[in-house]
Amino acid sequence: MKMYILTALAVSAILGTSALAQTAGTRTAKRLTADTMFIAKAAEGGMAEVELGRLAQQRGSNEAVKTFGKRMETDHTKINDDLKTIAESKNVTWPTALNARDQATMDRLSNLSGAEFDRAYMADMVRDHRADVAEFRRQADHATDPDVKNFAAKYLPTLQDHLRMAEDTQKQLK
Repeated sequence: MKMYILTALAVSAILGTSALAQTAGTRTAKRLTADTMFIAKAAEGGMAEVELGRLAQQRGSNEAVKTFGKRMETDHTKINDDLKTIAESKNVTWPTALNARDQATMDRLSNLSGAEFDRAYMADMVRDHRADVAEFRRQADHATDPDVKNFAAKYLPTLQDHLRMAEDTQKQLK
């Protein structure tokens, strides 16, 4: 069974790479794929940040959590608007709904309230923003598409600020 799955994955990778190589022009398929995947992943994450920020404003009990949620909604709406322009120019499909992982987080947090919600939401925000900062830094340094590279570099300081705010807010809750 494992061999079948590995073979299927290898065939998918080869077929996907050759299709990308045909459309990549002078860029390598691998780099185009990495840049395109970053756009798609950032779009999904940005959408989740907005929705979770709204939820924090509704379900949070701590004023700092509600303020953080509002900041996530505001900042990520702007980031998403900028990213949507890039996605359209690169023919990357914009997500229309939360992905399964983000929807599961939304569902889990929707069942919490008060201090329990505050702690869980902020723990998710710290974890998520640590990953986001690392990914945006990697793209700012290594993306081959100049639009992706500039986007990541432009918003890296914002995400670093979000991480600091999330960590500070989380400390207030303990």
